[in-house]
Amino acid sequence: MENILELQQVSKTFSRSDFTLDKISFSLPYGAIGGFVGENGAGKTTTIGCILNTIHKDSGTIKLFGREMQDADTDIREKIGVVYDGDNFPGFWTAKRLSQVMEGIYTQWDDGLFQKYLADFHLPPRQKIKDYSKGMTMKLAIAAALSHHPQLLILDEATSGLDPVMRDEMLDVFLEFVQEEDHSILLSSHITSDLEKIADYITFIHNGKLIMTVSKNDLVYNYAVMRCKESQFLALDPSDMIAFRKRDFQIDVLVSDGKKAQRKYKDVVVDHVSVDEIMLLLIKGERV
Repeated sequence: MENILELQQVSKTFSRSDFTLDKISFSLPYGAIGGFVGENGAGKTTTIGCILNTIHKDSGTIKLFGREMQDADTDIREKIGVVYDGDNFPGFWTAKRLSQVMEGIYTQWDDGLFQKYLADFHLPPRQKIKDYSKGMTMKLAIAAALSHHPQLLILDEATSGLDPVMRDEMLDVFLEFVQEEDHSILLSSHITSDLEKIADYITFIHNGKLIMTVSKNDLVYNYAVMRCKESQFLALDPSDMIAFRKRDFQIDVLVSDGKKAQRKYKDVVVDHVSVDEIMLLLIKGERV
């Protein structure tokens, strides 16, 4: 099997909020880290809920390890580690109590590994979780997700609340995890610099719609932004543009091949582009 996760035309409508997740399709290969990017309310958490079958999708197919997961498929759930943005565990529990509960849920629960993560992350095992800082609770959730030996990690804003040093340490943990060829990570994050460091692919979503999935290598080596005056912009071939955004006396244009654009439009400034700027151009700009 080539992909650990596959979504095809997944849709979900919430009638009370008028929000629709509209025909989302993307895949995540084995041994890869996929970044999942979009503004608040774009549909990232809804998509993750559909993947985990905690939200019932209206249509489409989702395959995990080559199979569609049903409620009774505990063998598939055993292979997935999950961290949500927010409270993952009851505040009156301790890490010690959490380990006892997890041991009753996961057949592959590894208390020795969990204790190692507690020590590495400087988490007191007998302190109540409600007395942890937000960063500590997030580290605890990551430790728990890793300690039942999953193959797929699904992380919803898992690096939020961590200071830059600890975030960097977590990214190293994630990179170590995917050294196993049958391991993968789907990482939803607002901290796009984290994704630039570790993601192999990045999927952009906006207002419930998939914008695009692109490899990080393409982002680093090929994607670029053209800084145009209005006269230069009007001379561009629309087929060369992905999106554009007008800013004061300048128009920024996102292109998928910066070197080609530089050769074709010699008087236009062409810059490398960050994930942040791509997201702004795709969401706040006009797509061609």
